[in-house]
Amino acid sequence: MTPRLRLQPEVAGQGMTSQRVRDRLVERLRESGIRDENVLNAVRTVPRHLFVDEALAMRAYEDTALPIGHSQTISQPWVVARMTEALLLDASPRTVLEIGTGSGYQAAILAALGLEVYTVERIGDLLRQARKRLRQLGMNVRSKHDDGRVGWAEHAPYDAIIVTAAAPALVGALIDQLAVGGHLVAPVGGASSQSLLKLTKRADGGVDEQVLAPVVFVPLLSGTLD
Repeated sequence: MTPRLRLQPEVAGQGMTSQRVRDRLVERLRESGIRDENVLNAVRTVPRHLFVDEALAMRAYEDTALPIGHSQTISQPWVVARMTEALLLDASPRTVLEIGTGSGYQAAILAALGLEVYTVERIGDLLRQARKRLRQLGMNVRSKHDDGRVGWAEHAPYDAIIVTAAAPALVGALIDQLAVGGHLVAPVGGASSQSLLKLTKRADGGVDEQVLAPVVFVPLLSGTLD
């Protein structure tokens, strides 16, 4: 699995958004325990500075979450890499559903890995911006403006599901849309304590659960906003 994105010079970045800066981020992620070289190469390839406000572009390759408006954030690169790595471990997914498009960066990482990506975002303004960025990069990501808690049943079952906002408990509709043997990675918990969980769906419809790390995510809310 090799990242398929090939950047044009106008989006490749320079100075504090250059390839060299991206390479340093990748080395920090490797030192922090990310082992999947395909995931690291996707992080190296995808220009994170395009997924944040221009005023924050100089901070795009710090290993930190950044605001993207509407009380939302672009996740810390380590979290994006860890969640992606967990989806791929001991699996070869083809289709993946993302709940919470946000800036579009996580979807871009998945698409750069050659996965067929479906993504749902409840905030219309964020989704419009994400679509524009993904088109700029030539990425074929299918997206929908809807309540992420209901998933996207039309294209189910998915080989993998990734949730980029935290719910107090696992969302049953999403487990229903996961293929047998598929992995779901999601933060679960409240504002004061959240854990990143990896679930594997069994043939009987139940799930096996693994705790990956403590995390902090924005809440998974219901409904939609324009």
